[in-house]
Amino acid sequence: MTGLIVCLAVLAAASAYGVVHRRKDGRVRVRAKDGDERLTAEDLGGPLGERATLVQFSSAFCAPCRATRRVLDEVAGMVPGVRHVEVDAEARLELVRRLNVLKTPTVLVLDAGGAIVRRAAGQPRRADVIAALGAAVEPV
Repeated sequence: MTGLIVCLAVLAAASAYGVVHRRKDGRVRVRAKDGDERLTAEDLGGPLGERATLVQFSSAFCAPCRATRRVLDEVAGMVPGVRHVEVDAEARLELVRRLNVLKTPTVLVLDAGGAIVRRAAGQPRRADVIAALGAAVEPV
């Protein structure tokens, strides 16, 4: 009987963890530390967008990275002056460490000056990316 109770408790704890993890994955949020960090064209290996930049950290064997790439390309194409830049996390370990990127995909939303406005760890939803751009893009 004790074994059954322990088994049920472990299953309940694992289920609760899974629900919490699933809800947090891909959520776009603001981190206090990010506001002080600025990225340059040199950091990213390409120019920043005129109004905003969507930076995606990816790795070779990351399945959600492909879906994230499609979403970010589509959103960047919808908003004039927004650019999508993909960074190979494995090739740019110094930048990954500096920005505290812990998983791929990680998406950073930068304003026109390269300041980090929002961050998402995991695959973000299109609506969340568009909302995050609203915080980064200055009205025309």
